[in-house]
Amino acid sequence: MRIWMFLLAGLWAACAPAAERVVTLAPHLTELACAVGACDELVGVSAYSDYPPAVQSKPVLGDSASLNLEALIALKPTVVLAWGGGTPRAATAQMQRLGLPVQVVTIRSLEEVAIALETLGVRLGHAQEGRLAARQFRSRIGRLQVQHRGVLRPLRVLYQIETGPSYTVNGTSPISEVIRLCGGQNVFAGLPVLSGAVSDEAILAAAPEVVLHSDLRDDRIARFWARFPHSAPARSHAIFGVDGDWLTRSGPRLADAAEQVCAVFDQVRAVRP
Repeated sequence: MRIWMFLLAGLWAACAPAAERVVTLAPHLTELACAVGACDELVGVSAYSDYPPAVQSKPVLGDSASLNLEALIALKPTVVLAWGGGTPRAATAQMQRLGLPVQVVTIRSLEEVAIALETLGVRLGHAQEGRLAARQFRSRIGRLQVQHRGVLRPLRVLYQIETGPSYTVNGTSPISEVIRLCGGQNVFAGLPVLSGAVSDEAILAAAPEVVLHSDLRDDRIARFWARFPHSAPARSHAIFGVDGDWLTRSGPRLADAAEQVCAVFDQVRAVRP
């Protein structure tokens, strides 16, 4: 009987699928992989991958502009998760020519976060965890949609990045979708590029009522608006810092960002005439 048990154990080990060896080339891809239960399979991550804390001990392979291909090849990954829109196409093509198993993950909306969770769950051998994570994400976003569906007049919102010059995002960014979800209107939704510079004059002409930024440890945004004391954001003190990691990384923590932004807008609407 004991011999049969050893034989069956050996057969099971031989038939069991080999563990994935996953490399992620953007912080939000690292978060997505961990959200579906594949943190232990990560063998390499991009620079700035710091969440969840367990990934901080993983080998770092550079960022989207400077990828260490030799180190990447040495890790013998079974899948390399590349950032659609962030990982340079030339780098993706080079990895594919070298025979590396690249999967490009593109996220342009909140729903695509949920789809990515489901897709990566299947690809990384964690289908059930991926479906659960996607369901939880959709549920949180759905609650906010219901709560803010009846907003009669959207707030005019500027998402401001830096100040010299200022940058912002257009209407195709998930950040802009979060603004719409919470009852706001991105004043630069029509910007011809996903992210671009805007002049001080253009910002004032757009007449935002609310300013969102993610420079939580910097007062440059406050100093910028102090130059325009008669503007609506300065007069009503409607300049709010939000967590940049939550809002700018297209991963599951976008739900946290949405809840934070909606709370800010609710606060503004509560005191608006």
